[in-house]
Amino acid sequence: MICSKALGCEFLDKKDLFLHLEELEATVGAFHRELGELKLSVKQLLEANQQLTIENRQLRKVLKKETNPHGERRKADPAGAAQAVTAAAAVLTDEADREDAPAVGEGHDNLARLYYEGFHICNVNYGHLRTEGDCLFCLSFLNK
Repeated sequence: MICSKALGCEFLDKKDLFLHLEELEATVGAFHRELGELKLSVKQLLEANQQLTIENRQLRKVLKKETNPHGERRKADPAGAAQAVTAAAAVLTDEADREDAPAVGEGHDNLARLYYEGFHICNVNYGHLRTEGDCLFCLSFLNK
């Protein structure tokens, strides 16, 4: 501990003072590393939380679609499900046969939605939470 003459303590010699400064520097360095690790952990937790929030929202939409207006779940109809799968396959086959069909743009809309929800959509940081504002790579991709 460093004392002053006013308190009646003797001054530490230069070697002790230098050793004390090195100890303080090592302690501050350790705190800095620990703070960096903690910051990384918080970032990962925020990303996981955002992903779970989106997944939860999507699951609620699916659940809402599967319930009728009275809040009761629809009973499974195997015959109706088979017909729906057959109809969906026919639609996909028809769309695949058409070569001149323009792209719907649904994928671009989904990427734009992800970007505005706070995620990177660029190839550099795809899927990571945007913590520092807008990303020029993402914006240039959206403008294409």
